[in-house]
Amino acid sequence: MRVTNGMLITNMMRDYAKNMRKLEKLQSQLSSGKRILKPSDDPVAVSKSLKLRADLAYNQQYVSNADNAISWLEATESALKDLGEVLHRARELAVQASNGTLALEDRLAIADEIEQLQAHVVQVGNATYAGRYIFAGYRTDEPPFEVVQQGDGTLKLDYKGNKGKIAFEIGVGNRIEVNVVGGDGGAEIDKIYDVLERFKNDLRNGAGDNLDSYIGEIDQRMDQILSQRSAVGAKVNRLELIRARLKEEELNFTNLLSQNEDMDIAEVIVRLKEAENVYRASLAAGARIIMPTLVDFLS
Repeated sequence: MRVTNGMLITNMMRDYAKNMRKLEKLQSQLSSGKRILKPSDDPVAVSKSLKLRADLAYNQQYVSNADNAISWLEATESALKDLGEVLHRARELAVQASNGTLALEDRLAIADEIEQLQAHVVQVGNATYAGRYIFAGYRTDEPPFEVVQQGDGTLKLDYKGNKGKIAFEIGVGNRIEVNVVGGDGGAEIDKIYDVLERFKNDLRNGAGDNLDSYIGEIDQRMDQILSQRSAVGAKVNRLELIRARLKEEELNFTNLLSQNEDMDIAEVIVRLKEAENVYRASLAAGARIIMPTLVDFLS
């Protein structure tokens, strides 16, 4: 078969283009740091990367959920702690008031302090986290407690929340309830207010025979608050363990994704240098292969 100059030039240009494409790919890998530039480079690796990225996104969302759940529980624990301190002070006042030697002025002073404790109970009962009322059940958009006056002139703390449970998903099929309701079965804040209201009124009305009975009632409210605080603390401990595990999984997914996608910089530099040498050699060889024609010798 006769080899013409046209055939030589065509083959040479095809090889040039091939070497240039290889150089361009290696330069793109070096600049981006990624081994896979388009799905056709490695379809299997691309499929694996998509799965890893999805797992990483889910894991990061679970970590965020765990952080939010812990923050909610910590806000709840702080509120329950305040209620416990209110009850502790109320108990001290009940012990003091049960002393029959107190003058009327002293009892009125105790009643005034109890009234201030009641106001703090309402404030704590309407505590919020991120703009949501933590003791309101599902009805987190409005205050769960409101003081109303009854027909006999006494005050009552009305609970307007519900018993709805708020849960955060921190794993596949794994949800943890974080809220404590303010009414029955929860912190029972309305009952704390009721005990203090009756205690205050008896102090002001001069009823001194049964003041010591409030000590037992206050102890009962304290036990309920301690029970809720214990449950909250246990959930915080569990969530912290889960968050630590999720952080480890996040690191593992990130490493796997890097191994699947990232380029070995040292390796790509060596390959780029080799491709550059091949390209330069092909240029030099092409210059020698294309022989002069008869026209070049005509003067």
